[in-house]
Amino acid sequence: MTRRFLFVLGSARAEGNTELLARAAAEQLPADAEQQWIRLADHPLPDFVDLRHDSDYVRPSPDTPAGVLLDATLAATDIVIASPLYWYSVSSLTKRYLDYWSAWLRTPGADFRDTMAGRTLWGVAALAHDEPAVTAPYTGTLIHSAAYLKMRFGGVLLGNGSAPGDVRGDADALARAKTFFARDAPLARFPHETAGV
Repeated sequence: MTRRFLFVLGSARAEGNTELLARAAAEQLPADAEQQWIRLADHPLPDFVDLRHDSDYVRPSPDTPAGVLLDATLAATDIVIASPLYWYSVSSLTKRYLDYWSAWLRTPGADFRDTMAGRTLWGVAALAHDEPAVTAPYTGTLIHSAAYLKMRFGGVLLGNGSAPGDVRGDADALARAKTFFARDAPLARFPHETAGV
């Protein structure tokens, strides 16, 4: 099966450090791996409304931001969340995209849960901090989302950078980018499922 990577760009800035790092990693993908890049700022989602107890969900029209993102997400074998670290978690654009997963779980005909099971979720983030431990909430958001949907989790590629282009000076991050997508992506598990293993 041909792998199809969806790169979800969650930065408010075009061509920021996170995107540069994601593109450096994507350059190492095999030639037959398909790539689709979507900048969330170019596909603004309305505020998420939880309809679970009020009315039925309807599949969004394919020409709306929600429809574009749903179709691209369902078509991907690998979803790469490329969001800078904003206040120790994902950006607001990225969080809104993930919130829509709740609607897509209940969208007739989407089969979102079954489709996502076994797919792989990855993260790429630039941060303006020297200590990677501060990214724990970011990583937790992604790994818990993957675990909930029985996805695989490939980890988070971190790079250091604040001003535009700074990440190009992070030699360690660029070296990790060369092999990031070649890593084994195990089935994601919640911490309580791996305790004592």
